Amino acid sequence: MALDPDLLGKDEVVVLHLRTHVKALIVPALLLVVVSVLTGFAFALLPQSWQPVAGWIVAGAALVALVIWVVVPFLRWMSSTYTFTNRRIITRRGIMVKSGHDLPLTRINNVSYRRGPIDQLLGCGTLVLTTAADQPVTLEDIPDVERVHVVMTELLFGGDDPIQQPTLRDE
Repeated sequence: MALDPDLLGKDEVVVLHLRTHVKALIVPALLLVVVSVLTGFAFALLPQSWQPVAGWIVAGAALVALVIWVVVPFLRWMSSTYTFTNRRIITRRGIMVKSGHDLPLTRINNVSYRRGPIDQLLGCGTLVLTTAADQPVTLEDIPDVERVHVVMTELLFGGDDPIQQPTLRDE
């Protein structure tokens, strides 16, 4: 879900719109499989004399586990976005209670990124934005963080049109 154009200022253009990296869904996906398998085993092992009450209890417990461990993390992932415009960085997150933060590009002094071994394997990382404030702003789990770093550098310190990608020319 992209940022509503009504939330942009005059002559403001969206350069990048991202969600956090899909790695946030690896554990919920594994839990989906585990809960499904355990539920199947529980149904298979239930004595016939305990039916149907025990079946409803197992199904209810599985449903609660799936909502807490699978659906909620998925909704959190879907609702967490980073939008980079030619003027600011906009973060939005939240399912029921929504929160957001806007950081004007003029306040950013430096852009760097970090990638641990797992981040390198998965193609993501943490973007660190140094501002005049005491603490740097960190945007975690940015997909393709090196490309985003280049785009941010172009937005902050680049030429007149940061939206156009650089092209190679034979001269």
